[in-house]
Amino acid sequence: MQITLHPIATVTTKRTTPTDDFWGDTISEITLLPHVPEDAFKGIETFSHLEIIYYFDKVDQNKTVYSGRPRSNPAWPEMGIFCQRKKDRPNQLGLCTVELVEHTGRTIKVKYLDAIDGTPVLDIKPVFKEFEVKGSVRQPDWTVELMKDYWK
Repeated sequence: MQITLHPIATVTTKRTTPTDDFWGDTISEITLLPHVPEDAFKGIETFSHLEIIYYFDKVDQNKTVYSGRPRSNPAWPEMGIFCQRKKDRPNQLGLCTVELVEHTGRTIKVKYLDAIDGTPVLDIKPVFKEFEVKGSVRQPDWTVELMKDYWK
């Protein structure tokens, strides 16, 4: 089976290289590509948060991993790729929940998007609290350490 996806927008941001931390002050613009009508954003300002699905287009497909230590840290356990959020994934998809800052025409400004300049966006969905987690989130202790500076 083959699946073909086409970008619907592009990210513009000051971040040009993928790094692991300090994304908190990054404001990104997402601009619709010419083939997507501006009406696709109609009403988007009524939502506070969005889910952005994007493509890690700068990742070398030959570096895909299926397991390893998060950030190659020997203090953390070896985990499968589906237990991590790293970019070296089988399908190179990124997913991030962002805060909508502003909407103007074909562009939205968002906070908390960990994508670099020029990243292709595949889809945008509004966050409905009804789709959020039910109950408590369980995660290993190493994830808290890994994320301590991510959004600073």
